[in-house]
Amino acid sequence: MFRPKPIAPESGQESVWDYPRPPRLEATDKRIEIVFNGVTIADTQNAFRVLETSHPPTYYLPLEDIRQEYLIPSSRQTFCEWKGKGSYYTVKVGDKEASDVAWYYSTPTLDFAAIENYVAFYAAAMDDCYVNAEKVTPQPGNFYGGWVTSDVVGPFKGESGSWGW
Repeated sequence: MFRPKPIAPESGQESVWDYPRPPRLEATDKRIEIVFNGVTIADTQNAFRVLETSHPPTYYLPLEDIRQEYLIPSSRQTFCEWKGKGSYYTVKVGDKEASDVAWYYSTPTLDFAAIENYVAFYAAAMDDCYVNAEKVTPQPGNFYGGWVTSDVVGPFKGESGSWGW
């Protein structure tokens, strides 16, 4: 089995290989912005981030800082062994729509109770996502929802050859 070689973080960086498994939830006051079809649909400094070995952070935003008129409940549901049953939203702004691109946990597990009804977005489906004004790169692979910024180093789960990690 292939074993990834972690990239050594420089000053001010974090290695995703130092993140725990099971994942950890932590509050962040970094400014998170999401743009879809030219409209800023979310802007907050009250997010949480989930940190898990080999994954860049996934950001969860409070509903009150999201323009909810652009969220359409979806019938899609998934299950996370750490957070519980996830539900999804489709995002629609004007004539542009992206199905099942945001998710949340209405009754998360006890360890993740703080993100009840907070919403995470797949960066790849949005026009732009920002962390402290830095445009993020979506985590490789369509399954994962992490956001890559210059202060996080990998290699990242989702890259070619990472399925067995």
